Amino acid sequence: MNKPVIPTLLNYYMLCRRKAWFFAHGIQMEHTSDIVSEGKVISETTYGRRSSKYTELDLGIAKIDYYDAKNKVVHEVKKSNKVEHAHEWQVKYYLYLLGQNGVEGASGILEYPKLRRKTDVELTDEDRSRITTMISEIQTLVSNDECPPLQKKSICRSCSYFDLCWSGEGA
Repeated sequence: MNKPVIPTLLNYYMLCRRKAWFFAHGIQMEHTSDIVSEGKVISETTYGRRSSKYTELDLGIAKIDYYDAKNKVVHEVKKSNKVEHAHEWQVKYYLYLLGQNGVEGASGILEYPKLRRKTDVELTDEDRSRITTMISEIQTLVSNDECPPLQKKSICRSCSYFDLCWSGEGA
C-alpha cells in the first residue's frame, strides 16, 4: 500500500527527484538550513494579524497554515520566488486536496513578502489530471529502494540537502 503524498513531497518532487526520495525515506535536512529557518521566520512574523484573521486547516495529509474559509482562499507565504513553479504546484495540490474534501471553488495566493509580490493560483481540470499523474510518479519514485542519481541543478547550492548529495562529488 502506498503512503499518501504530502504537499512538501510534491514540492520537492517538482524541484529534484533525489531530494524527494531522501525526504520520503526519512532523511530530512531542513533543520540544518539557515535558508529554511529564515523562511519560517518570515512566514511567522510578516503578517502579524494573520493568525486571528485566517484559520489553520488540517486535511490529514496536509496542514494549511492560513486559510480564509469565508472566501475559500489558501494563503502560502514563501521567502523567495526562485522556485515559484514548485510553490505554485504545492498550492495547487492544497486546492486539489480541498476539492477531495468537498471544498469546491477554492483558490490560492502565493505571497512573497520580501519581494512585496503576490501570485494568484487557480486549479484547472488539466492541473487535476497532472496532479493525479504526479502522485503516481511520486509513489513509484519513493517505493524504489535506490536513490535517484545526482543531477547538477542551479538550485543545488542553496538546497538543505547539498552537503548530503555532493559530499565527495566536487560540486
